[in-house]
Amino acid sequence: MNPYVASTIEWVRSVNRSPAVVDVVRRVRRVLPGDPTFGDPLSIAGSGSALAVARAADKFLDDEPGASREVGLGALQVWQAVLERTGRGRGERDVTIVFTDLVGFSSWSLVAGDADTLTLLRKVSKAVEPAIAAAGGHVVKRLGDGVMAVFYRPDKAVEAVVNARAALAEVSVNDYTPTMRVGIHTGSPRQIGSDWLGVDVTVAARVMQTGGNGNLMISQVALDALPTGTLESLGLTARPYRRGFFAPKLSGVPEDLKILRLVPSPSR
Repeated sequence: MNPYVASTIEWVRSVNRSPAVVDVVRRVRRVLPGDPTFGDPLSIAGSGSALAVARAADKFLDDEPGASREVGLGALQVWQAVLERTGRGRGERDVTIVFTDLVGFSSWSLVAGDADTLTLLRKVSKAVEPAIAAAGGHVVKRLGDGVMAVFYRPDKAVEAVVNARAALAEVSVNDYTPTMRVGIHTGSPRQIGSDWLGVDVTVAARVMQTGGNGNLMISQVALDALPTGTLESLGLTARPYRRGFFAPKLSGVPEDLKILRLVPSPSR
């Protein structure tokens, strides 16, 4: 290769990887329409539309920070925002979306090692996924130590989560019992193939993130969709969620989103 061409390519690569350049592009993304976290594992899903393109793009881009990667995701971020605003990001019927993950799993797995980590994940899957299937839910995808699932009835989603958490309490690896936090939200995401995309998927993921050390969280929308008596029959009651003073503000969700915590009823 011509030395001049080689040096030019190397210079372009170094600029693309420059932390200062990447930081500038990320700052620009924060003021663009749409979710500035677009491109994370919770956002890249689906076999069509902007999110699917983002997933495909990731196959050709490595995981290292790069200005070109941020520019590409920024354009897709705006595209997805336009789809949502014109209604093209929404489906034709309501579904209830559930996200789960294990609290402190990454820290535990670093100490436990690969063998125990895989054993735990298998046991967690056997505890959680049958409860989802038994309630008529469908696991859309596994997200490392958690899952995304959809239900056509919000009461069945809550029932599945309660049963899954009870089964998980029986799981143990070397005297370690995992704790699962959960987010439940009802909305109208668009189904593309076997996946789902749209702002309501992001909302459900963000609702889960408020679960702290293993709480069961639900959006007001999902709570309102529950048939009368659902919580009582499951021995649950809803308590308002208040964001901690130092907790970061949720991104990519409606300003008026209300979140509640489902806890055992006092009589239980």
